[in-house]
Amino acid sequence: MDVIEEVEAILGYGDTCNHCLGRFFGRRSFGLTNEERGRALRIAHEITANEPHQEPAPESCWICGGELSRTDAWAARVVEAMQGIEFETFLIGTRVPPLMAESEEMVWSDLSLRDPEPLKAEMNREVGKAVSELSGKVADLQKPDVVAILDLANETVEIQVNPVFFAGRYLKYERGIPQTHWDCRACRGAGCERCNFTGKQYADSVEELIGRPVIEAFDAEGAVLHGAGREDIDARMLGSGRPFVMEVETPRKRSVDLAALEAEINRSAEGRVAVHLTGWADRKMVQSLKSDKAHKKYRILVEIDGPVTSDEFRTALDQLKGVTIRQRTPTRVSHRRADRVRERQVIDIQCTGTQDDRYWVEVVGEAGLYIKELVSGDGGRTRPSLAQILGRTASVVSLDVVQVRTTNEQR
Repeated sequence: MDVIEEVEAILGYGDTCNHCLGRFFGRRSFGLTNEERGRALRIAHEITANEPHQEPAPESCWICGGELSRTDAWAARVVEAMQGIEFETFLIGTRVPPLMAESEEMVWSDLSLRDPEPLKAEMNREVGKAVSELSGKVADLQKPDVVAILDLANETVEIQVNPVFFAGRYLKYERGIPQTHWDCRACRGAGCERCNFTGKQYADSVEELIGRPVIEAFDAEGAVLHGAGREDIDARMLGSGRPFVMEVETPRKRSVDLAALEAEINRSAEGRVAVHLTGWADRKMVQSLKSDKAHKKYRILVEIDGPVTSDEFRTALDQLKGVTIRQRTPTRVSHRRADRVRERQVIDIQCTGTQDDRYWVEVVGEAGLYIKELVSGDGGRTRPSLAQILGRTASVVSLDVVQVRTTNEQR
């Protein structure tokens, strides 16, 4: 069929508005809107058939029911729904009722049309243009600040606010604070007498101490901390701190001064936690941080059951330096981690001093090396270990992480 025959066949299905008629040939020619294209095709068909010209009533269209003639009204709804939300870029999406989608797809299939444009695509584009004119904001198909979903069936607009990300390093000065929020083990977050109806296993976390000022500054619904690994609850994080990215959920504000935010976080954390914010980030940086195999340096205080001379102790440490350690999942975390054997290298280990018959030790290890078990042996689950080499019971009295070096920093 030629184009005019295709137009005649399309019009044979029922009343069709110019928008929808033009969409069936939407990828032909340039510089025309689908409405202009449809009107031109209608007129060409009427001239060929020697029929009088008739402009269709948009609401009578058997496919879109006139929705494509109401893009300005939809744009006004979107702008109203975005009131109070700070954004620079946006994206329009459309939920098309199944009957509309099936109707246009039936015509494409029946007539083997090669150049149609879906209703969804025109709604997204035309409403997007109108929203841009009304708001002065820019449409962005890749990384919009907000997404407006048009629900044609329910005549509603749903606004999705994309998260904001920023990066930094945190220090943890107080033992007993987990990195992230833990639900109460007894009630699983529901709230019970055991957790004083907070739903939390621990009163605070690094995530919450940083996140509370963040939520207020961004007028957000939540804040999620993504760290480059994590330290034990009873360990401090010292030195230059641990790299992290904070994901700010559903922020109503986006242009926040990070220097002022850093100062507020450090003030409100009251010396328990501190941060240095390094700049804005994105989801790719979260993925990179999670996959990075950072080396960690630890300072630990080791206690030995029974007398050991400094020379004996240092000789034992030398036997661990540069060695690959085989560690079965430690007993203390076996309830939440897969039971398997991991191989990790001790890059460096040395004694730096003594305190009350205990030894200060600094260890540099690959990501995932369990330091407490490197010392204790964990009942033979870690081999070799300091306890195994000394032939005595050994344990970590205190542990601090003093350096986290990412892959880029190791180069």
